[in-house]
Amino acid sequence: MSNALAEIAAEVARINPLDELEVRHQRETLEWLGVTADVFRRIADPVAPVRHLVSYFLVVDPHGGVVLLGDHVKANLWLPSGGHVEPGEHPADTVVRECREELGIDAVFHSAVGRHPLFITITDTAGASNVHNDVSLWFVLGHARDTVLAVDPREYRSVRWWSPSAIHREDPALFDPHMRRMLSKLDAAGITRATGTVGGTAPSPMEPS
Repeated sequence: MSNALAEIAAEVARINPLDELEVRHQRETLEWLGVTADVFRRIADPVAPVRHLVSYFLVVDPHGGVVLLGDHVKANLWLPSGGHVEPGEHPADTVVRECREELGIDAVFHSAVGRHPLFITITDTAGASNVHNDVSLWFVLGHARDTVLAVDPREYRSVRWWSPSAIHREDPALFDPHMRRMLSKLDAAGITRATGTVGGTAPSPMEPS
């Protein structure tokens, strides 16, 4: 195993699973990392390899408990920001790069988590012409909801801040299939609460600049 993959495996191993599903995803990912070095997406059609690493990052307002999601152009879901990990790249560095590219801001990792993933999921992509399998490491950033963003219109139709309670009131099919579980993990970590610290519906969407 290369040094880069060993570092990724160490990040996966340090995650404290929320539930039995995350235990399975963590174990499956560690087994996968142990048998192949072909874990980074290549520009190809069809997508290759079929399974590859992704860094998700959920932006949380440390004071309001709301989270930032974008109306994703390809997936047609409200998703956290993120992207594929490039060959040899540490997943936390993927977060830094993608945060600048997609939101136009410098990533500030949440103090409760740091530069480590809080959550791991394995999911088939939605809305893609070439369906593939994402092994996603979920990071947490801390930014105030009044942060000025420069959203990439190629990625999102709009972005908006959601209270956890507003997400729970909506159809789960509007979000990543593991979004509610991630909210539970944020709650367990004391980062936000599942009922939300900001009541009512989320504020109006912000259009990409």
